[in-house]
Amino acid sequence: MKTFLSAAVVLAVAIPPASATELTVVTAGDTNMVDYINEYLAPIFEKENPGDTVRAVGTGPGDAGSQKILERFEAQSGNETWDTDVAVVHEKFAGPMVEQNFLKQYRGDIATGELVTSDKAKMALGTNVDGYVMPMFSSQTAIAYNPALVENPPKSYSEIETWAHEHPGQFGYNGIKGGASGVSFVMGWIYAFGDGDATQLMNGPFEEGAAKEWDGALKRLKDFNADVTMTPGNAGTLDMLGRGEIAMGPVWVDMFYSWQADGKLPPDMKLLLPEPGMPGQPMHYVIPENAPHPELAEKFVELATSPKIQAEGIVKRFNWYPGIDATHVKAELDEASWNKLFKDVTPEDLANYAKPFPIAPYNNAILEAYERHVAN
Repeated sequence: MKTFLSAAVVLAVAIPPASATELTVVTAGDTNMVDYINEYLAPIFEKENPGDTVRAVGTGPGDAGSQKILERFEAQSGNETWDTDVAVVHEKFAGPMVEQNFLKQYRGDIATGELVTSDKAKMALGTNVDGYVMPMFSSQTAIAYNPALVENPPKSYSEIETWAHEHPGQFGYNGIKGGASGVSFVMGWIYAFGDGDATQLMNGPFEEGAAKEWDGALKRLKDFNADVTMTPGNAGTLDMLGRGEIAMGPVWVDMFYSWQADGKLPPDMKLLLPEPGMPGQPMHYVIPENAPHPELAEKFVELATSPKIQAEGIVKRFNWYPGIDATHVKAELDEASWNKLFKDVTPEDLANYAKPFPIAPYNNAILEAYERHVAN
């Protein structure tokens, strides 16, 4: 009997529970995205769901990573069950996935769904994605400035234009080359000074011939560029800010705080989000329509978008803005962490001035118009 019991114990340890499930999460982005899921989210989820495991698979950084996920779904579209439970994709790919009926409309089924207030969870570059996505985080651009050199920081694009003219060479950005912080600034300029409807640029529909509505704005931008310093890219702008070579310029907020934490930017350097706003972009959790374990997938996304996880994992680890409304995260953050991320750019600022990029046809048309009228 003693031998029999020992064998039974060994079997019990060696054989996982019959209900054990491996949840497959496919994510675009750099290796830090895979590490975040495997090393941070997975252990918490597995502790709460004994016997179940999480495996993250990376598809690579940038749009190419999300494109591979879209192609993965297309290749399996005829199958009854797919190989992906949850995917993390860039904003511009959520729309095509919804349009091709690849995604489950699940946000209303999870408790954290009601904590999302951002319009970016409803429209993705002109496509209605309401209910199909849960923002993992929002990466936002803003204007960084050195208060030792900028006594009265401008609050709007119009004031930035005036300030740059009065302080030649002290505003710096990379145009549309070398990084999206400059691209974001240009798109915000068109939102501010274009003759057309900025909302239509963000949500569509696309109209041929709209470029003529930007002629005046682009002429102003060419004149503006004559007064500014052109930087090599996202990192180049931050580097020149840190060296005191420029006093102000557009940056990605998460990069700004990472550089500041590493001592490469002065600790008293600040951020502002000017009227009428600058673009940023979220990454979204989506669940395929034919996910093999949809209920477990919903539990995973619900955990990943809970206030505690958003506070610890998204805000404190990566300096990203949370995917859910920031007011729900505040109680889970210490005062120092909250002030670091929200003292300069408040949740109210984000609600009012954090804008999406234009839909793809307008985005491309603006970049082409910039090349014709500003770069030349």
